[in-house]
Amino acid sequence: MSANPGDLTLMTEVQARAALSGRPIHISVIAPVGSWLGVGRLRVLRAAEQMGMMHLMCGYESYEKRP
Repeated sequence: MSANPGDLTLMTEVQARAALSGRPIHISVIAPVGSWLGVGRLRVLRAAEQMGMMHLMCGYESYEKRP
């Protein structure tokens, strides 16, 4: 599997980690402001390589407002 940043977009976080095995990874998870629960799979929304490290910005497929 390729480790090009563009190839990782919309992959699940698990698939992206597998594709990047052995490489340093930094994962950020974005979420709406407030009390929300992530629903579905965590997916890569943006990937970029910088100084030998792959930075993955991830988000869930949807969010539900917590009561």
